Amino acid sequence: THYDQLEDLSDEKAAADLKALQDQLATLHRDFKLESLDAPTQLSYKLLELEVQRAAEEFRFRNDVYPISQMRGVHAQIPTFLINVHKVDNEKDARAYIARLNAIPKLFDQVIVNLRTCEGKGVVAPKFVFPLVLEACHKIIGGAPFDDSGTDNPLLADFKKKVGGLKEFDEAARSKLSAEAKSALSNSVKPAYKKLIALLEDQSKRANDDAGVWKFPDGAEFYKMALRHTTTTNLSADEIHQLGLKEVARIHGEMEKIREKVGFKGDLPAFFKFIREDPQFYLPDTDEGRAKYLAKTVQIVDEMKKRLDELFLTKPKADIVVKAVEKFRESSAGAAFYQQPAPDGSRPGMFYVNLRNMHDQPVYELEALAHHEGIPGHHMQIAIAQELTGIPKFRKLGARFTAYTEGWGLYSELTPKEIGIYQDPYSDFGRLSLELLRAARLVVDTGMHAKKWTRDQAIDYLKQNTPNSEGDCVDAINRYIVMPSQATAYKIGMLKILELREKAKHALGAKFDLHQFHDVVLTNGALPLDVLEELVNRWIKSKQT
Repeated sequence: THYDQLEDLSDEKAAADLKALQDQLATLHRDFKLESLDAPTQLSYKLLELEVQRAAEEFRFRNDVYPISQMRGVHAQIPTFLINVHKVDNEKDARAYIARLNAIPKLFDQVIVNLRTCEGKGVVAPKFVFPLVLEACHKIIGGAPFDDSGTDNPLLADFKKKVGGLKEFDEAARSKLSAEAKSALSNSVKPAYKKLIALLEDQSKRANDDAGVWKFPDGAEFYKMALRHTTTTNLSADEIHQLGLKEVARIHGEMEKIREKVGFKGDLPAFFKFIREDPQFYLPDTDEGRAKYLAKTVQIVDEMKKRLDELFLTKPKADIVVKAVEKFRESSAGAAFYQQPAPDGSRPGMFYVNLRNMHDQPVYELEALAHHEGIPGHHMQIAIAQELTGIPKFRKLGARFTAYTEGWGLYSELTPKEIGIYQDPYSDFGRLSLELLRAARLVVDTGMHAKKWTRDQAIDYLKQNTPNSEGDCVDAINRYIVMPSQATAYKIGMLKILELREKAKHALGAKFDLHQFHDVVLTNGALPLDVLEELVNRWIKSKQT
């Protein structure tokens, strides 16, 4: 196994991976005729063809993607991976951990090559990205053994804790291993970060403020491809932009109803301000407040677990655990996110909430958030996909179809409403405010990347049209800038699932069964939206006969 190694981010490896995929497809074409296969296998065949086609297009545009940003990059991913994923059950695992620390310089050198290649092509992240990434890098090389602050660096603390938990080591063996880890941190990790920091500081001098990928030499082509891959539709940037404007207006209308229901006297912007600023909607920014928020989250997840039978036939075997984001990555991590269970069942699904600042986590959004990240959202969809039998591995682990996975997440915020959850009107407002953000994303993503909106223009649009705080609006726009098209997936996917459900309801009348509809959507792994539509159509036909 590769337990003592890190990934390879070289161009050679990217080319080799693509070639391996293409060879796989060639073998498939040689050995199997599509029409001779049964329906589920035909689907796998088509999905592999699509996968290879997408991989080839992404390879072509690989240097239009920022190698490092505040959202992703090895500088934060590697420590996170070692701390959260690398288990230490024996001495061999402990040595593998140290070997991985020593492998960081090689990996960072590859990223530095990629950063230079991108710059040669005119692809440099906007100015605002650099201070955010540099701050994260400096944090990771703080603490012992790098300074005499008295607290251990997060990696050293993690290593000591993992080795400390093992019975097979005596004190001498433990301190010998800790000394080796310290040496790897001082002699490998720190110089690697220093080198990366130097390059980023240098590049930042040549960065500009242009937000959109239209500024790249082949930016327009790249964005077209990105939208096609993200939404798994052929909707143009302009169509997506218009759809966003329409949905924003519709959701504002729903919010007006709640404003009237709770008896608020002002207009919608005044209601947004009240929701944003009134202390009743936030837990205190204390350890007690944080513990209460976590307990509330667990309660919502547990409550939903008990009621899954009202909506679903298939349920995941893997459990889900709610966790606070670790201190070392609070400043760079999102507000809430999900980490999938280990396919072998050794680790449950994790629903992380970021409690850095309790004012960023309004209580009224908690219910919708837990349904999106936990159940019936990401955990349900991903765990069920991993547990499917009789389909190839690439279909179980594919988070590649973002419109499906995030569309399901957003659909899952709405679905519990049908069984009477969201009794509190403010919780329902929270659900709408999250949906509103997803609709506004269609507007600002296409605005910046296709219509040359500035970063400030996009931030202002969110500030004027959503209840989100200014800080949230800035963070959101910063994210959409470095991950072009990704933010369009949620709303496009949700709209498609709702459209298919309406279609089935209309076609089947009394024969329509929501449990069965959900089964069709969930028991084939992640899919492109057009393929999902084919499956739903097939199910409708089978019910009609």
